[in-house]
Amino acid sequence: MALPVRDQVKYWGAATAVFLVVLWYLGDVILPFVLGGAVAYFLDPVADRLERMGFSRAAATATITIIGSIVFVALMLLVVPSLIEQALALFNVIPKVFDDLRNFLTTRFPDLLDSSSTLHQSLKTVGETIQDKGGELLQAIFSSAMSIINVVMLLVIVPVVAFYLLYDWDNMVAKIDDMLPRDHAPVVRQLASEIDQTLASFIRGMGTVCLVLGTYYAVALMLVGLQFGLVVGFVAGALTFIPYVGAFVGGALAIGLGLFQFWGDWLSLGLVGGVFVLGQVIEGNVLTPKLVGSSVGLHPVWLIFALSVFGTLFGFVGMLVAVPVAAALGVIARFLIANYKDSRLYKGLSEKASDKAQDE
Repeated sequence: MALPVRDQVKYWGAATAVFLVVLWYLGDVILPFVLGGAVAYFLDPVADRLERMGFSRAAATATITIIGSIVFVALMLLVVPSLIEQALALFNVIPKVFDDLRNFLTTRFPDLLDSSSTLHQSLKTVGETIQDKGGELLQAIFSSAMSIINVVMLLVIVPVVAFYLLYDWDNMVAKIDDMLPRDHAPVVRQLASEIDQTLASFIRGMGTVCLVLGTYYAVALMLVGLQFGLVVGFVAGALTFIPYVGAFVGGALAIGLGLFQFWGDWLSLGLVGGVFVLGQVIEGNVLTPKLVGSSVGLHPVWLIFALSVFGTLFGFVGMLVAVPVAAALGVIARFLIANYKDSRLYKGLSEKASDKAQDE
C-alpha cells in the first residue's frame, strides 16, 4: 500500500531541505564535484556516440579525456595569458577613458561641467575607483585562482571527477533508477526524461552558442582593430548564457571603448556596432533555433530570477545549479498543471454531468 500523500510530502520536503542545507554549508567544498558532474553530463552524449561507433566505454572516456586535455592546454597557453594581460590593461586605461569623457563633455557643455561641478568630480572619482578596486579585484581573483589549493581542486580534482563520472554514468543512472519508489517510478522516469531533454537543449545548446559567439566577437573585434577585443568577446560570450544580457553588456562595452578609440573614424565605429548587430542576427536566426530549439520551456525571466536567487544564496555553486533546478521546477510545474487540469478540482461537477447527459 502506498504511503499517504501527507507522508510523501513530508519525506520529499525533508530531502529537499537536506539538499539545500548541504548546498549552503558545503558550497565551496563541492564546487569541483559540481563542475566535474557538469562536464560529465555535457560529454555523456559524445561517449554514447563513440560507443555506437564500436568503442568500449573505457576507450570512449579515454579518447574524450585526451582530446579535452589537449584543447585545455592549448587554451591555457594561447588564450588565457592574453586575456589576463588585456583585462589588466583595460582596468589601467579606464581612468584615461573617463578623463577623455570628462574633457569631451566639458568642451561641449562648459556650463554643465565646470571643474568644480559635482558631475565633473563624479566622473573623476568613478575612473579612479574602477582602477583601484578593479585592479584589487583582479589581483584577488588571480591570486585566489592561482593558489596551490585551488589549482589542485580545479585542475586536478575536476578532471578526475569528470573522468570517473563519465566512465560510470550509465551505471549510476541504472542504480538510481533501481532505487526509485516502485509506485512512482514511471512518473519519475517520465519527468527525468523531460528534464534531461530540457537541460540537453538548453545547457549543451547554450554552451555551444556562448563558445561560438564569444569566439566570433573576439576575433571580429580584434580584426576591426578594437583594443581589448579579446576581453570584450570573452565577456559577451560568457554572458550570452543569460538572455539578452550578453549582447547588451558586450555591445555597450565595445561601443563605449570604440567611441574613445575611433572618435572621428565613423567607419571603424560602425564596424564595431555591426559586429554585434550581425552577432545578434546569427544568434537569433541560426544558432539559438538550431542548437537550443524552441521547446526548452525556460522563460528568460524565470531563468534570470533563478540565477539571481541561487547566486545570492549559494554563491558560484548556486549559479551552477540554478539552471538545472530551474529546468526541473519548470518540468514539474507543467506536470502539476497538466494533472490539475485533468482533476476534479479543475473540471468540477459540471463536466461529470455533461458526460452523463451525453451517455444518455
